[in-house]
Amino acid sequence: MSVRVRFAPSPTGPLHMGGIRTALFNYLFARKHNGTMILRIEDTDLGRQVPGAEEYIMKSLEWCGITIDEGIREGGKFGPYRQSDRKHLYRQYADQLLESGWAYYAFDTPEELEGRRQRAEGRNQEKGTGQKEEGAFAYDASTRMSLRNSLSLSRKEVNRLLESGASYVIRFRMPENHEIMMNDLIRGEVRVNTSTLDDKVLFKSDGMPTYHLANVVDDHLMEITHVIRGEEWLPSMPLHVMLYKGFGWSDTMPQFAHLPLILKPSGNGKLSKRDGDKLGFPVFPINWKNPDTGEIYSGYREAGYFPEAFVNILALLGWNEGTDKELYSMDELIDAFTLSRVGKSGSRFDPDKARWFNHQYLIRKSDEELASEFVKEYGEKGNGLQAYRLSDEKIRIIISLVKERVNFVKELWSQCYYFFEAPTTYDEATIKKRWTPGTPQMLIDIIALLKPLCPGAPGPGEYESLIRNHITANNLNAGQVMNALRLCLVGAPMGPGVFDIMGVLGPDETITRIERAVRSIQ
Repeated sequence: MSVRVRFAPSPTGPLHMGGIRTALFNYLFARKHNGTMILRIEDTDLGRQVPGAEEYIMKSLEWCGITIDEGIREGGKFGPYRQSDRKHLYRQYADQLLESGWAYYAFDTPEELEGRRQRAEGRNQEKGTGQKEEGAFAYDASTRMSLRNSLSLSRKEVNRLLESGASYVIRFRMPENHEIMMNDLIRGEVRVNTSTLDDKVLFKSDGMPTYHLANVVDDHLMEITHVIRGEEWLPSMPLHVMLYKGFGWSDTMPQFAHLPLILKPSGNGKLSKRDGDKLGFPVFPINWKNPDTGEIYSGYREAGYFPEAFVNILALLGWNEGTDKELYSMDELIDAFTLSRVGKSGSRFDPDKARWFNHQYLIRKSDEELASEFVKEYGEKGNGLQAYRLSDEKIRIIISLVKERVNFVKELWSQCYYFFEAPTTYDEATIKKRWTPGTPQMLIDIIALLKPLCPGAPGPGEYESLIRNHITANNLNAGQVMNALRLCLVGAPMGPGVFDIMGVLGPDETITRIERAVRSIQ
């Protein structure tokens, strides 16, 4: 059977980077096995839907390069791919479970159930255990016969309630004291006794299925072969396995794989938006604007990360090929990815390592591509570079000189602004340390040395040969000369080699900057 996987998010807000990683691992697995990648929107919880979230999910996947084969936009023979558009399908499957005895009607009101919970908690507090879980109320095999449902009530009373339009839900009838044996492709054999499980609601009073029913029915109808999802869904696995059994679909049940959590930088607990806010890094792929408050949640795209770097970061959060290799293209990930190399333990997110990844992708881009990105970035700030009248070739050279010093395209300007704008102030600490009474005359002599080069365009090598010969011939201190020139040309102790800077500026601009510095620095 051909591999078919699905990414099935709920449109309840922005997609966390953990969700994107789930989508990525599904995508890598599908492409590795020449299978099909499906996007299914699970919007059965109508009250939690957030406007714009569905579109946000699709834009995020698109930015990451995760292409969908079947989905809302792409279509496909197993559609619709939005659960609210499949609403008409689910009731018949709930009825099938009712008829076979695997489910039952429950007429308990929310107030009645809340009363049971409070009484259970009260008994627990009286015992002084301090552990509410011991006395917590559960709708399960031990309590169902004392509640208002089609198992405890007479058939006549059940029919009366149904005919009168009484509100009800449909619950799964979990077998008593039965050991469920399951296999997870990442965690191996998992055993759970049904005595620890409650009777989950499958069909709600509003006529919509719960996640559990819709998820299993859709996976079956869409012929999903592998369910690859986050660890938070591991507790749902026993119910889903029992649902497949109840429907008689055990032979076609997909294989399950539950991915480990992405942990906080400290390693203690699941990574959250609060961690990103506190430590200054995004936890979402692209910016999200809260439709209620207008608050902007920062994304990796807007923070300056390349999509291929972001994908690389996510791939190594929980998966490792077993080598020291860290940089992977999408094609390389597809070729190397296996679920057997996904770990069971949570993977700690390191924001410094994330920046390192982006740096690696930045320095590997061609100078031409980075120069184009730089011009675009600076232009979007409302200034543009046209006023500086530097050729594309000059900008390309500038970027080649400074790209090793930055992690993001948006940081390039802070490392190369002095190529475009002559300094108007000079670093006081450098003046105090490097500028001597003899410095002005030393620089005037160098100006005289450079003037014959005008109006030509000598390269860095020519400047270096000329000035180093001058230093040697006049028994000058090379460090003093270089530091003074850098202060004149840049205004601060920063930047690439002095001769590289002079090569870009040219002799005329170099002389002008030296003359200005000599006049300005006292």
